[in-house]
Amino acid sequence: MKIDKRDWVFVGLIVVVLAIFIGLTGREKTKLVPQDTMHKIAYDAAFNNAPGPDASLFKRAFFKPDKKAAEAFCEPCHLEKKVPFPPNHPAKNRCLFCHKFKQR
Repeated sequence: MKIDKRDWVFVGLIVVVLAIFIGLTGREKTKLVPQDTMHKIAYDAAFNNAPGPDASLFKRAFFKPDKKAAEAFCEPCHLEKKVPFPPNHPAKNRCLFCHKFKQR
């Protein structure tokens, strides 16, 4: 079987698409919400209805933390403790749109 010019163009195209895909899907840059005493109230609110360790694998696999309940504590606490938001920070009521919880 002879490989002609059209085959090499196809292989080159595949390599370029894979290189772009790998370049765009690098390491995750999302900051995690610290799991410390300051953020315990947000973790407790988010994981309030979390299935226990004896729950079915299906329930545990598809559980999503309650982000709206946890976000209610973000802005008031940051303002009270005078923890500044970065200059280009998006809307303060959607913290968990960008930040993620560590899984318990």
